[in-house]
Amino acid sequence: MGSWNSTEMEVLSSVLGWIAFCAWSISFYPQVILNFKRKSVIGLNFDFVVLNLTKHSSYLIYNASVFFSSAVQRQYRQKYGLDEMIPVAANDVAFSIHAVVLTAFTLFQIAIYDRGGQKVSKTSILILSVAWLTVIICMFIAIPSHSWLWLVSCFSTLQVVMTVIKYIPQAVMNFQRKSTVGFSIGNILLDLVGGLANYGQMTVQSIDQHSWVNFYGNIGKTLLSLVSIFFDILFILQHYVIYPAHKIVKSESPGMVSQEPLVTSNEDA
Repeated sequence: MGSWNSTEMEVLSSVLGWIAFCAWSISFYPQVILNFKRKSVIGLNFDFVVLNLTKHSSYLIYNASVFFSSAVQRQYRQKYGLDEMIPVAANDVAFSIHAVVLTAFTLFQIAIYDRGGQKVSKTSILILSVAWLTVIICMFIAIPSHSWLWLVSCFSTLQVVMTVIKYIPQAVMNFQRKSTVGFSIGNILLDLVGGLANYGQMTVQSIDQHSWVNFYGNIGKTLLSLVSIFFDILFILQHYVIYPAHKIVKSESPGMVSQEPLVTSNEDA
């Protein structure tokens, strides 16, 4: 079993891991709170939420399997080396459980609050159907040969695909509305902190072990960080640069834009 060469590196990795866990976990709450205050989910793309639920569900299955299953861990070390550390920590599992619960609660908010006529698109329904059908096929292939590592890697691949896809509907919606109102930027800022800390944790572990197998041995986690950081930066640009809030006239009713001027001509905008 792999072990740390440096106590300092081990502590630093643990700190970065829990920073990522806290930032990512807290990141779900700004959107939930915003929905509650507005009693509306207008501005939040429903495709983003349902794809996000599949992403976190598949990631939970992967993390829990690698962390708790001795069979998966044995096959991992047979493939990558007996001295390699398992690339899933307790904070990864804890985060995944929390993420599934909070994303499901956001779907509940979508069901009870003002939706403005928005529905989950047929494209997303098709994507989800194909994704889970593929996973079921992988299960039937893996069970006879006991290829457990390959099977959980399929779930890891699914969560990476969902991570790439899930942001696109929200980014497009922001572009079409020329606004990010209704979509919490607090979620994005915390997500960016989590992504950077997560990537740092993996780097620290690789430096300590003098091996970069941590990155390609857990390719899902690596790509998750990079893709998330890219889209976080895109959303930050949309919110603060392309569609800044001071250009948007606030209305008394969520989802409606008032034509009445809110400031007088001699007031500094």
